[in-house]
Amino acid sequence: MDEVRLAYKTLSGVARTTALEGSRHLSALVGAPVHLKCENLQRTGSFKLRGAYVRIAGLSPEERRRGVVAASAGNHAQGVALAASLLGVTSTVFMPVGAPLPKVAATREYGARVRTHGQVVDETLEAAREYAHATGAVFIHPFDHADVVAGQGTVGLELLEQCPEVRTIVVGMGGGGLIAGIAVAVKALRPDIRLVGVQAEGAAAYPPSLAAGEPVALESVSTMADGIKVGRPGDIPFGIIRTLVDEVRTVSEDALSSALLLCLERAKLVVEPAGASPVAALLSEPGAFPGPVAAVLSGGNVDPLVLQRTLRHGMAAAGRYLSLRLRVSDRPGALAALMSALSAADANVLDVSHVRTDPRLGLDEVEVELHLETKGPEHCVEVASSLRAAGYRVMS
Repeated sequence: MDEVRLAYKTLSGVARTTALEGSRHLSALVGAPVHLKCENLQRTGSFKLRGAYVRIAGLSPEERRRGVVAASAGNHAQGVALAASLLGVTSTVFMPVGAPLPKVAATREYGARVRTHGQVVDETLEAAREYAHATGAVFIHPFDHADVVAGQGTVGLELLEQCPEVRTIVVGMGGGGLIAGIAVAVKALRPDIRLVGVQAEGAAAYPPSLAAGEPVALESVSTMADGIKVGRPGDIPFGIIRTLVDEVRTVSEDALSSALLLCLERAKLVVEPAGASPVAALLSEPGAFPGPVAAVLSGGNVDPLVLQRTLRHGMAAAGRYLSLRLRVSDRPGALAALMSALSAADANVLDVSHVRTDPRLGLDEVEVELHLETKGPEHCVEVASSLRAAGYRVMS
């Protein structure tokens, strides 16, 4: 706790005290007040600046002279780049070859020298470690260092000041640095508060690790939430989480995309999938969280292309997209009649495609594939029913 308090002083004037915003929609769903801790509005767009700055600020003059090196697909890269620039330290950041271009550009703009290497973060981490060994630069780990954990713990101190009545804090988890730091701060001052960690189902290393009593590496990870796409817990965070975190939950990709959509539409906040993971947990089982609840939105650095795909996925998960295939007569006016039927059903047509060469089709038939925007699951049923009532054979 002393280290977290010292980190809080170190970050004074550097990291923002991010807003805590109430959510009427989530509060109604959970049946208790729900507050959103907006680390997506932190400098560099995520909480990562906190830990990176505390870690680099703690280096000796000789270590600072040698510079620092890090590896990241985005958030940690930007945090290290800005922290190093603020402290007058040279930084080199390794990023995967496929890292989103906006994140690469932002990392350079914050002052880092960017090198691309590898297809996945594990390969990039290895390249950064090799660079550190060859040059003497100090490797700044994204989560597995006491100073980094202490820096992230300042989020917990802010939360308790902003919402002293909070009973449950929900935090997304990758390597575990953020929730470990929050746990140190919160449990020292308020051991009655329930701490819930959230992982993506396709990158959930903590449940098997906690069951085994030690960090266990996953054979593969797959999730849209690249900010928590970590295959092995950090040793330091794991020890803290095993002792202080009350529960670890997993959420589906559908829940993540639905949560991102909700943050955008209802809270007016741009949040990346990893940052929306606590909201995904609330959506998945709203009755499981004693309130008042604080959900930490850990970051908002989402690539526009990923955002577009995720929003479409979220709308589909919410029943607001409908894909249909049906057969119509291959004659003039048939498509216009179909469009009229859809207009009468109040469905918005996003895309139409024709198939004429399928051997299963009759000589006078054409198959039409439709992608529609609807008002929700009930409307989807109504649209399909109205088309059938109009004589169309709806196949999916």
